[in-house]
Amino acid sequence: AEKIRLAICNSAFSIQDKPAYVTGSIGLTLIQGEGQTSDTVMREADMATHRAKQHGGNQVTFYERGLQSEVEQRLWLEHDLLQAIGTPNLTLHVQPQFGRDGRVTGGELLARWNHPTRGAVSPALFIPIAEETGLIGLLGSWSLRFACDALLALQEAGETYPLSLNVSPRRLMEPQFIESVRDTLANKGIPGNRLIFEITEGVLIQDMQAVAQRMQALSRLGIRFSIDDFGTGYSNLAYLKRLPLYELKIDKSLVQDIPNDSDSIAIVQLILAMADQLNLRVVAEGVETESQSRFLFEHDCHALQGYLLARPMPLEAWLDVVRTRRRSATGAAG
Repeated sequence: AEKIRLAICNSAFSIQDKPAYVTGSIGLTLIQGEGQTSDTVMREADMATHRAKQHGGNQVTFYERGLQSEVEQRLWLEHDLLQAIGTPNLTLHVQPQFGRDGRVTGGELLARWNHPTRGAVSPALFIPIAEETGLIGLLGSWSLRFACDALLALQEAGETYPLSLNVSPRRLMEPQFIESVRDTLANKGIPGNRLIFEITEGVLIQDMQAVAQRMQALSRLGIRFSIDDFGTGYSNLAYLKRLPLYELKIDKSLVQDIPNDSDSIAIVQLILAMADQLNLRVVAEGVETESQSRFLFEHDCHALQGYLLARPMPLEAWLDVVRTRRRSATGAAG
């Protein structure tokens, strides 16, 4: 198999006088005798080939028994996720963000899937599947409508702070995405500046010019942008001045080690100083202790998000909290 792979990838050929190259992903399985049919053997080899492609391609991969359970999990995830979209089993929870004075400055909407037979399914499992299978478009459209409805509900409760919504790289670059956002905002009657789209630094590895153009177009609708998990990914910081950014979110892996780890302290201080120079808002994720909170506010972090302050909760539960706070404030004023 390796000889075949090398023969393929080491042999250049020409297309209209231009050199072209081909790589090969090869999957292998061992024929073990009784109980195996030709269909079984081919299916195992096919799964091994798929794994080779998942790991970057141009390699030889052997079938392992664990691949079968992975494929089965992928199949039910894809099928059941499609059925869950638009039902109460799939929803978005709110995790509020708090400023130094204890007031809520915003909130992040986080996907939660409660499968009727399998229980809670982690977003780390179903979001990648949605991206790979193309379901991310359907999931993203539903999420945007949910976010707009949540903003309307908050407005009725007397609150007008923005909500953040994660937008995948694939979704951001879909041809109809900007038009879809424009139509949804218009249909729901929501001003764009009430929404913050969170994108990961990974999206910036793509065509920077194309990404910038899309973000600029969405900015003209009022949408603001936040870089999620900042400090752990893309190293070329030139994009900070090239893109229409509003906010940086310090990754929780950095927050969890302060104020005891000198390297994390240095990185967090650098992020805060850089954001101050660029006039960017900063939110720290994963805040779980008083010492973390104290350090971040002492170094002028704008807002905190984490279990110390509030866990993600269903929208209705958060609306109850909002109404209770407003009644308490009104009673105190009276």
